[in-house]
Amino acid sequence: MTQALPILSLVETRVLGVLAEKQRTVPDSYPLTLNSLVSGCNQKTSRNPVLELSEAQVQAAIDSLKGYSLVAETSGGRAFRYEHNIDRVLRIPSQSVILLTVLMLRGPQTAGELRIACDRMHNFADISSVEGFLDELAERPASAREPLGASLERCAGGRACGAGRRIGRGGACIARCIARRGGRAQGQRGAARGRARIA
Repeated sequence: MTQALPILSLVETRVLGVLAEKQRTVPDSYPLTLNSLVSGCNQKTSRNPVLELSEAQVQAAIDSLKGYSLVAETSGGRAFRYEHNIDRVLRIPSQSVILLTVLMLRGPQTAGELRIACDRMHNFADISSVEGFLDELAERPASAREPLGASLERCAGGRACGAGRRIGRGGACIARCIARRGGRAQGQRGAARGRARIA
């Protein structure tokens, strides 16, 4: 039986997002040292919410993520370095990893906002391309019985404004993804809660 994986905490989400981001934006420095990872987590730009995490908090999140195989530790030089395993654990293409990376670091985004925010890591041809990968995340099965995604959530008045998704492996819930498709919606209010949304 597959061990259930909990929804990631805000700190775990930030650590995982930073590792995935820096892999593509600063490949010469990747995998990251603990010091570099803390700096990336506390970065003031392209982060929502902005955090001030200690080395101890980041290290605890690393240890937790290692238990789920989402982060791996390598030894090289004078310090341990860390890398993510999102693509291997979730078995999703690099474009989907990039979308999740931006959602983890910036919170809820429209498809248009995602396309712009992803530009440094991948140039999506158009908004429909972004939406296609988001739909694939929602529809992709994690196992023969468990879908990788859930159904659309609705804003006040019944208007569809986003997709509530659970990304999992073997039916184990790793994180909830919110990808807003229209309007400014209400997703921002959950950004600072103790349990983060990957989205």
